[in-house]
Amino acid sequence: MKNKKTSSGNMKAYKRLFSYTKPYRGRLIIAILCVLLATVAYSLAPLFMGNATNALADIFTGQNKGVAGETFIKFLIMMGAAYGLNALFSYVGTWLIVSVTEHTIFDLRKSIESKLSRLPLNYYDTNAYGDILSRVTNDVDTVSNSLQQSIYQVLNAVFTIVIVVSMMISISGLLAIIGLCVVPVALYIASKIAKKSRQKFDTQQKKTGELNGFVEEYYGGHNVVTVFGKEEEVISKFETTNEELHDASREGQFLAGTLTPLMQNMTNLGYALVCFAGALLAIMGGLSIGMIQSFTQYLRQFSQPLTQVMQITNIIQSTGSASARIFEFLDEEEEIPDTENDKFPEKLRGEVQFDHIRFGYLPHRTLIHDLDITIGAGEKTAIVGPTGAGKSTLVNLIMRFYDVRGGAIRIDGVDIRDMKRSRLREIFGMVLQDTWLYNGTIMENIRYGNLTATDEEVIEAAKKARADAFIRTLPGGYNFVLQEGASNIAQGQRQLITIARAMLSDPPIFILDEATSSVDTRTEVLIQTAMAEMMKGRTSFVIAHRLSTIKDSDNILYMQDGDILEVGNHESLMAKDGLYAKLYNSQFADNNG
Repeated sequence: MKNKKTSSGNMKAYKRLFSYTKPYRGRLIIAILCVLLATVAYSLAPLFMGNATNALADIFTGQNKGVAGETFIKFLIMMGAAYGLNALFSYVGTWLIVSVTEHTIFDLRKSIESKLSRLPLNYYDTNAYGDILSRVTNDVDTVSNSLQQSIYQVLNAVFTIVIVVSMMISISGLLAIIGLCVVPVALYIASKIAKKSRQKFDTQQKKTGELNGFVEEYYGGHNVVTVFGKEEEVISKFETTNEELHDASREGQFLAGTLTPLMQNMTNLGYALVCFAGALLAIMGGLSIGMIQSFTQYLRQFSQPLTQVMQITNIIQSTGSASARIFEFLDEEEEIPDTENDKFPEKLRGEVQFDHIRFGYLPHRTLIHDLDITIGAGEKTAIVGPTGAGKSTLVNLIMRFYDVRGGAIRIDGVDIRDMKRSRLREIFGMVLQDTWLYNGTIMENIRYGNLTATDEEVIEAAKKARADAFIRTLPGGYNFVLQEGASNIAQGQRQLITIARAMLSDPPIFILDEATSSVDTRTEVLIQTAMAEMMKGRTSFVIAHRLSTIKDSDNILYMQDGDILEVGNHESLMAKDGLYAKLYNSQFADNNG
């Protein structure tokens, strides 16, 4: 049953893949016509050669030497013209097919790029980056390469078989039956082999994605692997997956590789039978030498496309597997589309209302049960609580990385689901615990927060973030080039740059998720002072484990198991001597506030 599903899935993938050629159908039709004309021209050449051979025989036997000589020359010219037209039409057809293929792959890549931007955050959280990367790079490359190689060959093979069989029958039906009697047997055996090889190629594509995901995951965490001495375990897992990929690839290639010698041997058997039967017909005078020569050439021509198709069977099957993976990606559930008649607050003040919201990453597992609170405009709100309480989830909901399953989140009275995501996210400036910096200068990375900012504004933001001092000590200062992942500067320095980037964006609402977790205590105090000035008059949400940094907050929300259990400022919560006070005192056992 699984094999039938796989085969059916690949066929659907082929059909869907070729639907991408629709805008270029006119060009493709001309290409097909060129391949047909090239095949016709090539298939006429043996007939002209056979007639030339008959004319040459007449010359040597002395029968009408003058006429036979003219006939011989005429058919030689016609044969040369046939080969010339074949070359011309083959060139034009190949050029058009390559053009159609490249445009098709270009459109496919555009669909993938567009899909990436429409996928919910949950997709990236639940799928290995390496596997996603494999689908959008390796699988697309496989499709691109195979289309260029296979379309012309398949068209040429189909036309050649039809035309050549017709020519063979027109010369001698008996010889055609003798020569082709082995074909059904060969095709039956080939179909069995191809079915098994297709399964192996499906496994090959799947294991390639798994291996890429494995490498991406463990390469990114190689320091942790080394610290915990897990190198041998990781290598063992890699070798296991690599061995599975190797076995699937080897077996698939081997099975596909047996198709070519199988077809060659079977057609050689038919060729031998035709030679023997043709010799008898020539002796009995039933067929001329020239026509026997033409027939044997046609039989060779007939075997070539069959062998050719067998040779590209593995490519075609890889294409099916790769296409199926691509379209599986393109069919993933997308974010709920933005509303067409989007709304936006007439005057953006920064009030955020959580109106009895309910949420869970999985439908059957609710994390936030009934959160109902309003954060006033310009207020600084700290969110604290144990790990897994739902603090970062709350931020993800505000930014609409996920949609609530019940209730509503409103900014200045407007439901965020009625806003376009792009406009909604422009409201926020965000600093995360995990720093993201790209390969480029420090100036470019800070300017990412506001692409229209001047150099002076970038430097001013860096000064506010207390990053200016260390930046100027680097070679080139603000023109210092960060490597991939900013691995050539310290983690705390990366954090300062991301804070400077957020300051430069100057948004109405700030979200700081453990924003100072990677800096030393002295720098943290300086940053807190700068942030206090920056957040003055702006709504801000601060997720923090160091409770000393949020004592000045207007609101402190203590969350546990997705619910807000305590609300108040630092003094009122400490006076209450509840969960917040216990958490605070556990951090400052030697100095209670």
